[in-house]
Amino acid sequence: MSATETGFDGRKFARRLSAGPGVYLMRDAEGSALYVGKAANLRKRVSSYFDARPKIDRIMRMVARIRSIEVSLTRTEAEALLLENEWIKSLKPRYNVLLRDDKSYPWVMFGTDHEFPRIAFHRGGKDKKRVYLGPYPSASSVRESINLIQKLFLLRNCEDSYFSHRTRPCLQYQIKRCTAPCVDKVEAAAYSRQVEDALLFLRGNSQKVITRLIRRMEKAAELQQYEQAAQYRDQINHLKQMQARQFVSAGNGDLDIIALAKLQRRCAIEVISVRGGRSLGQRDYFPSQSEGHSEGEILQAFLGQFYRVRTAPPELIISHSIEQQELFESVFSERSGRKVRIQSRPRSHRKQWLELAGRNALNALHMRSSETSRISKQFEALAELLSMAEVPETIECFDISHTSGHKTVASCVVFGADGPVKSRYRRYNLKGFEPGDDYAAMREVLRRRYRKLQKDEGHLPDLVIVDGGKGQLGVALEALAECGLTDIPLMGVAKGPSRRAGYEEWVLPVKPYSLRPGPESSASHLVQQVRDEAHRFAITGHRGRRQKAVVHSVLEDIPGVGARRRRALLTHFGGIQGVRKAGVEELAGIPGINRQLAARIFKALH
Repeated sequence: MSATETGFDGRKFARRLSAGPGVYLMRDAEGSALYVGKAANLRKRVSSYFDARPKIDRIMRMVARIRSIEVSLTRTEAEALLLENEWIKSLKPRYNVLLRDDKSYPWVMFGTDHEFPRIAFHRGGKDKKRVYLGPYPSASSVRESINLIQKLFLLRNCEDSYFSHRTRPCLQYQIKRCTAPCVDKVEAAAYSRQVEDALLFLRGNSQKVITRLIRRMEKAAELQQYEQAAQYRDQINHLKQMQARQFVSAGNGDLDIIALAKLQRRCAIEVISVRGGRSLGQRDYFPSQSEGHSEGEILQAFLGQFYRVRTAPPELIISHSIEQQELFESVFSERSGRKVRIQSRPRSHRKQWLELAGRNALNALHMRSSETSRISKQFEALAELLSMAEVPETIECFDISHTSGHKTVASCVVFGADGPVKSRYRRYNLKGFEPGDDYAAMREVLRRRYRKLQKDEGHLPDLVIVDGGKGQLGVALEALAECGLTDIPLMGVAKGPSRRAGYEEWVLPVKPYSLRPGPESSASHLVQQVRDEAHRFAITGHRGRRQKAVVHSVLEDIPGVGARRRRALLTHFGGIQGVRKAGVEELAGIPGINRQLAARIFKALH
C-alpha cells in the first residue's frame, strides 16, 4: 500500500491502514528512503506522526519531507521487528540509526565438502556445503581460534589445491599442528572425530570433548596402545588447563557485553563476546544518524541490526535499558532455539565487565573524534591548495598493478570525512589491451567505474586522484569526458625525486598545472595516505590473482582426474614435469587410470 500524491495527506493515509502489526517505509519526493519503522498497530503508529502533538525537530524535518509511505503487514510484532531490520540494512534510510560496518563479518569455516575438512578464515558469502561458526568480533579472534584448534585437534588449514598435490608431509605435521591426511598419515574416520571434537569445542561444549577423550584414552589403554593413550592424556590436560584459565578470566557460559557511550553528536558501542567461557575479543561500532536519539533508542536499533546476521547468546548484558526488552528477548529466543535474557542492571563481576566495556567505548569515541577532526582539517587544506569552491566530501583514487603486463588489477579506494570508506572500495580485473599499457588500463577502469555509477545512480566523488603523471591524467580526462563527467575535479600524483614520500608532484589539468606541497603540508599527508591505500589495495588483488594462477594445476582441468588420481600421478612421476614427459602407456600404468583417460591426459598436456 502506498500514497504518492505530491500533496501527501498523512492523516487520510493513516486512516486506511490496518490496526495490526507491520512495517512502514517513508519516502521523499525523489523516492529515497527516509525512515523505516515497525508497529504493533500500524494505524495508530503512522497517524502519530501527523497529529497535532508537539514533536522534536528531527521528526518535524522528516515529516515535512514525506511524500509517500509503503507498508507491509506481518502476522506478529516479532516478524515486524525482523522485517524492519532487513529493510534498514538494504535501504539505509536517512533518519534511522544505522549500524555502519565496512566489512562483512569474519567466520571460522570448516570445509565439510571434502573428505578431510580443513579449518580456515572466511569472510563473505557462504556455501551450503560448508560449516561456518561465528561471526567473530574481529579477524584476529578468528585467527587465534584457528591457531588454537590446530594445536588441540591437529586439523589441516591448507587449500584443497595444495592438499591434493602433496607427496610428503609439510611443516605443520612436523610441528604437531596437523595429522597429515594429505599423505594418508591418518585414517578418514579418525580425522572425522578430530573435526567433530573441534566443532564441539568452538560451540562451547569443551566438557563434552573432554569426556569423549577420556573414553578414548581408557579404551586405548585397555588395548595396550599406550602411545595413543598418552596423546589423549596430553590433549585432555591442555583442555583442562585452558578451561581453568577461561573460568578465572571470563566465567563459564556464552554472553555478549554491549556498552554505549555518547560524546556530543557521536556515539560508540563496544561489544565483548564470550563463548564457552572464552573471550573471543571485542569490537567498536559507530552507528550513524544517532543524533537526536536517546541511548536506549540507539541501543535498541543496534541490537536489531547487529543480531540480524548472528545468533544471540543466552545472555546479553547492556549498558542502558530498552523499551521493548520483552519483544527482543522473545525474537532472539525464537531464532536461537533457546532462552535469551537481556540484562541492563548486572551485579558482581558482570557489572565490572560492563563498566570496562563502557570505558573502552568512551576511549574509542575520543580517538575517533580526534581522528575525524584531523582528517577534516586535511580536507580543508586540500581544498585550499586546489582552489576548490567547497571542501570535498569524498575522494576516489585509482591505481594499477601488474607483473610485466600480466594479471592486471586496478583498484579504486574511497575516502570520506571519517577516513576510508571500505564498503565502497572496488577492484577490477582488466584485460583486452596490450600487456603493460598502463594508459589503456587507467582508461578502462575509469570507464567501468563511472558508467556503472551513473547507471546505478551511485555517489559521484568530489575529487578523483589517479596514480601517475601527465600521461595518466590526460587519459583520465578523456575517460571522464566520455562519461559526461567533465565537472569532477581531477589530479594525478607523480612520484617525487628518488621516490621519497612527501615530495610527490601533484599534476593538475588547469593552472598552475603542478604543485609540490612538500612533507610539511597536512593536505600532502592526506593525498599520500589515499594514494598508498590505493596502491596497497591494487597490489593485494594482483598478488591474489597471481597466486591463484600459480597453485592451479593443468591436471585440475582434465575431466575424470580427481584429487586422488592427481596425487597418484604426481607421486609416481615426481611432479608435473615428469607427468608431461610420460607417454600414454606409462600413464595407463598408474592404478585407476585406463588407456582412454591416459590418452586424454596426454592430449591435455601436449
